[in-house]
Amino acid sequence: MNFTDQTVIVTGAGSGIGRAAALRFAELGAHLAVVDRNTAAATEVAAQAGSGALAVSADVSSSDDVQAMVAAVIDAFGRIDVLCNNAGYGLPGNVTEIGEEDWDSLMAVNVKGVFLCSKHCIPHLAQTGDGRIVNTSSYTAAVGIANRAAYVASKGAVSALTRAMALDHVDQGIRVNAVAPGTINSPYFDKMISEAPDPQALLDELNGRAPMHRMGRPEEIAEAIVWLAARESSFTTGSVLTIDGGTSAW
Repeated sequence: MNFTDQTVIVTGAGSGIGRAAALRFAELGAHLAVVDRNTAAATEVAAQAGSGALAVSADVSSSDDVQAMVAAVIDAFGRIDVLCNNAGYGLPGNVTEIGEEDWDSLMAVNVKGVFLCSKHCIPHLAQTGDGRIVNTSSYTAAVGIANRAAYVASKGAVSALTRAMALDHVDQGIRVNAVAPGTINSPYFDKMISEAPDPQALLDELNGRAPMHRMGRPEEIAEAIVWLAARESSFTTGSVLTIDGGTSAW
C-alpha cells in the first residue's frame, strides 16, 4: 500500500486508534492532516509523523471548525483523497441515567461529526475521482452492550450512515466503509483502569471480553483503516469491518 502524493485527514488523531492510523499513513507516504480538539496532542502526533504533517485543532461537532479544517488542508496540500472519521468518545449509563446534555454532546461528536466532516470533504473527494472515507464505528453497533446506551446508539448511527453514504456517493467515485473495533487498549481504558477501585479486576474483565482473552491494539485497527483507505480495497464500499478478537461471535 502506498499513499504517496495523497492527502489523508484523520480526526481524533491525538491518541489511540486515530494516532496509530495517522502515523501509519505517514509511514506510507501520505500528506497527513492530524486533527484533534486537543491542540497539544495534534501537534505532538504531527511532529512524530514528520515534517510534511499538518496539525489542525478542530472540534468536529462545530461546522465552523470543520470548514476551517478543510480550508487549512486544501491550502496546505491542494486536495483531499482520504477522510478518516475517527473522533469519538463514550460515557457510561443507561437511558434513565444519562443526562440530556451529555447525550446531546456525545451525539454531536460521534454522529454529527461524521456528518459535518463528510459533508465538507465530499466535494473535494469527488474531484479526485477516487475519494475514500473510513468511519470508526464499533462492534457494539451490532451486538449491544450494557450500560453504554448513548455510545451504542451513536455507533449504530455511524454504521448506518456509512452504508447510506456509500450508496449516495458511489457514482462520484467515492468509497465509504467503516471499521468496528472491539475493546482496544487505549488511553480511554488506561484512565478507566487507573481510577477503578480494583484495577486488576477491571483489566481482567476487559481482557475477558474477547475469546482471544486480550484487548486489541490501536495498531491492529489502524492497519484495517489503512487497507480500507487504500486503492487495494477498490471493490469494497458500504462495508463495516469488525475487528474484535471474536467478541461478537460469542
